[in-house]
Amino acid sequence: MEILKSAAKAFRKLGYHGATVEQIAAALHMKKGNLYYYFKNKEEILFACHNYSLDRLNQILDEIEQSGLRADDKLRQLIVAFVHTILDELHGTALFLDLEALSPAHLKAVIVRRDQFDRGVRQVLEEGMNEGTFGRGDPKLLAFALLGAVNWIPRWFSPEGPASSQEIADYFARFLIEGLRATTLD
Repeated sequence: MEILKSAAKAFRKLGYHGATVEQIAAALHMKKGNLYYYFKNKEEILFACHNYSLDRLNQILDEIEQSGLRADDKLRQLIVAFVHTILDELHGTALFLDLEALSPAHLKAVIVRRDQFDRGVRQVLEEGMNEGTFGRGDPKLLAFALLGAVNWIPRWFSPEGPASSQEIADYFARFLIEGLRATTLD
């Protein structure tokens, strides 16, 4: 986990292609060779970052689906968990970015798992529309808007900035959910 956090921090600061295995290892007070004991290359570390994030998000999605909460409360929990996963757990890794750096096999695996989360978000949106909590709209486009907005946060977030990850999570959840309530979007 410490390796993933260090790598995610380097990827956020320098970009995937700009970060080196040496920098990731140095931040952990390790030698590059020690890092290769755990991962055979940088792309495998990126893949592990994606897998960790998707594991967390799909676990949270499963818990929320079983919660019996109203759709707006489910969506609030999903948005807040998503923000915390990408900002706090892996220090700003952009979950859906840097996909082009993955090998075809790793890319396919990430896309399958990412799509599972996307379908879960769409299901919550549809549930909210059906119960009258959200206005009618295209769940696929709304999920893309929601996930795109949240996933862009690591591009501008600074841990030293004026807003904490919790403040950002709460603000985004409130803003996005209120926008869904506002009107029919078809």
